[in-house]
Amino acid sequence: MRFVMQVSMPLAKFNHAVSDGSVGKKMQKILEAMKPEAAYFTAVNGKRGGYFIVNMDSTSEIPRYAEPWFLTFDASVDFSPVMTPEDLAQSGLEQLGKEWGN
Repeated sequence: MRFVMQVSMPLAKFNHAVSDGSVGKKMQKILEAMKPEAAYFTAVNGKRGGYFIVNMDSTSEIPRYAEPWFLTFDASVDFSPVMTPEDLAQSGLEQLGKEWGN
């Protein structure tokens, strides 16, 4: 199942990693472990953050994706399941509309 993973990092711990020169190595290690389909870095609620597309076979994989961010940067992490256009086409939306629509 595909998820959008949103990460928001408190400024202090991330700023310290920037200042001591360790941020690149830490980010590279996390991203290599995650192997996201896509990664986008941006501000999230006024903090450093990013959005990542990840694929999981089971929700039991959530800690594998979230813990590196928690432990490295004291980040907040949210997951939202998402569909591709192909997934949506296979969802049976038209049939659900016939069954449940007014």
